[in-house]
Parts: sequence; C-alpha cells; structure tokens
Amino acid sequence: MSTGSARARAVRLTGWGTPPALIEVTHPTPTDEQVLIQVEAAGLCRSDLHVIDAGPGALPYRLPFTLGHEVAGRVLRRGPLATGPAVGERVIVYGPWGCGSCARCATGAENYCDRRPALDADRAGTGAGLGRDGGMADLLLVPSGRLLVPVGDLDAVQAAPLSDAGLTAYHAVTMVRRTLGDGAGTHVVVLGVGGLGHLAVQILRATTDARILAVDVREEPLALADECGAHFGTLLRPDTARVLRDRTGGVGAVAVLDFVGSRSSLELAVAVLRAGGELAVVGSGGGELAVRKPGVLPPGTRISLPFWGTLPELAAVAALAREGALTVGVERFALSCAAEAIDRLRSGTVRGRAVLVPD
Repeated sequence: MSTGSARARAVRLTGWGTPPALIEVTHPTPTDEQVLIQVEAAGLCRSDLHVIDAGPGALPYRLPFTLGHEVAGRVLRRGPLATGPAVGERVIVYGPWGCGSCARCATGAENYCDRRPALDADRAGTGAGLGRDGGMADLLLVPSGRLLVPVGDLDAVQAAPLSDAGLTAYHAVTMVRRTLGDGAGTHVVVLGVGGLGHLAVQILRATTDARILAVDVREEPLALADECGAHFGTLLRPDTARVLRDRTGGVGAVAVLDFVGSRSSLELAVAVLRAGGELAVVGSGGGELAVRKPGVLPPGTRISLPFWGTLPELAAVAALAREGALTVGVERFALSCAAEAIDRLRSGTVRGRAVLVPD
C-alpha cells in the first residue's frame, strides 16, 4: 500500500454531541520520527463514550479526529529518524502522548507529562484517540517509536486492551502494592469487575499474595471475577460493607481499588477500608469524597487517582500477557460495526472489553 495518497477507513468524531462516523481518510507518509502502524485491533472503552458524549468546550480537543486509544498492530513504515521497533514488528501503542522531553516523560511516565497543562491549553490533544487521530482505523500514524511496545506473537485482540485497561489496572495495583506487602493475610477489595476490574483481579493474583474480594452490581461480572481468581465475590447490597469486613476478620481491607467511582462505590470503599489503608479511585462515575480531618475517612488513609500508567509498566503488562498470567475477556466487532459496539458498551452488555478488528 502506498502511503502518500493511501485511502483508509477511520471511525471519526466530526462534531460534539454527534455519533462518530466510519469514513474514508488519507494517511500521510511518516516523516522524521513518525511510525505508521497497520492496525490489527482497537479496543473500545467508557473513556471513548465520555469523548463521544462531550459537549462543545468540555474537552481540550480540536475536531475532527479518529477515536481509539487501545491499539495493536504491525509497523508498516517508519520515518527516516524513527527509532524503536522495526518494520514488520508487532506492537501495542502507548496511549498518553506527552511532550517526550520533560523529566516525567524521560522516565516513561508520559501519563503525568509536566507539560500536559500547556498541551491542553494549546488544544493539542493528549494522545491516540484523545484529540489526536487514534486507532479505530485501518492505519495509525504514531509520533515516535518510543511510544511502541513489542508484543511478539501475542494475539492482537488480546494485546490492544492492554494499552489502557491492562495498563491502568496495573498502575492502580502498583500504587497500592506497598500496602499489599504487609503479608498473605491482607485483603484488597476490587469494586467493579468490568473491562479494567477483571484485569486488576488477575494482576493482583499474579503479583501479590493478597486475598481479593470483588464487588459488582450484577452476577455476570462476579462470575468473571471468580474465573479471574478472586477469592470472594458479592453483589452490592445494603449489608455489603459488613459482609466484606467479616471476611477481613473485622479489621477491614488494606486497599480498595474503585473502578466505578460513583457515590455508592466510594461510600462502600470508605466503609471497608482499614486505618492506614490505600484507596485508589480509578473510575469516573461522578462520585465525590469530602476530605477533612476528622471526617469519614479512616485515620492514615492515602488516596490516589491513577491515570493510565508508564511505558515500563506497559512492557510489564505485555510480559504478563505473553506468560499467560493475564487474559482479557473480549468481544470482537468488525470495524464496520463500530456503531453496534458503541451501543452495546453504552447499554452495559459487553462482557469484558469490546475490540474492533479491521474488516
């Protein structure tokens, strides 16, 4: 395929508050450090719904752009100054694109780029599918080879969700891991066993000795939690806090990973957290916590707001998947069926992660 005038399909957001459309676009030849990726799979998540549903001015992005921040594919062409994976190598794309040169980016933590506020002010976009063209397409132009992580022969449909769902879950676990090192008797609560939560359960099993207690509002996600290695699962009910505390011997959990972030999930998190524990709020469900002293939070509580993860962590996630310790529950959709996948995700009927495959 020649790239100077190459035509390809892409799921584009062309107006705020309007459904994305599958349209034909032109992809340029990669220049300088750029790398052109032939997309093999692109994940779909609730962050995409937030972008699709955003009103004018709600996000610091310019329209139009192609959606999709979970991307796996093959290096098709490289610019003359490109580094990293060679042509033909299979990769996943690191989603949060920072400036590439600040102190944070130099360590691979582009998710916390020091220049992010300036990038937002310039409306330059924060990464693939987030103000800049993403991977719900046949082709994706990546700014630099530094943003690519090799995956070898890992199935693309498994690999794509690792770049957000797997990475964000891994980063959240990393942020509470010091507390989980207290011993085999420690308990961690996972609230919400969806696209991220089911991966967090597997990561916890693979990297810690903690006892994992899973909570969801539906039976099917709890069955998924059980498949992924949770030691106990329960529906969210009025007595759930008591049930979970009983499971911990009455002392509470040393860590809570909240993949929902709603009012009810945060209330439950506070109710089951042990003094000196860690609360990682990953979900963006609109809930709020009043932080005051004294207040409802147990003494010594540490709160984190994990956002994506680092490049070294993405490499670690890919390694876990290649070792067989991490398996993504997925539903496949053809790229031409993106609208159906979005509707299914919105209705909450996708089991695990929705993944689009070019057809």
